[in-house]
Amino acid sequence: MKKAVRLYINGTVQGIFFRQFVKDNAEKLDIRGFVRNLEDGRVEVFAEGEADNVEKLIELCKQGPKHSQIRNVEIKEEKLQDFKEFKILHI
Repeated sequence: MKKAVRLYINGTVQGIFFRQFVKDNAEKLDIRGFVRNLEDGRVEVFAEGEADNVEKLIELCKQGPKHSQIRNVEIKEEKLQDFKEFKILHI
């Protein structure tokens, strides 16, 4: 079953290749959507794909790459958007 979520990730998540970490893992899990930095210092992720794989990506986002310090991950259920790929967006 397909699932879509929007994540807002708080902590030390900008300037440490966090977006590339999310993109690489999303592509491995066949997840579509996007990741981008927000002006308030958070990272936003929109992810859609098979429910199990989306859950795996959420867990990876809670851990983050080596130099990240994740304080909070806000998760919101979303409607499927039918993205064709996973992209890094720039503000």
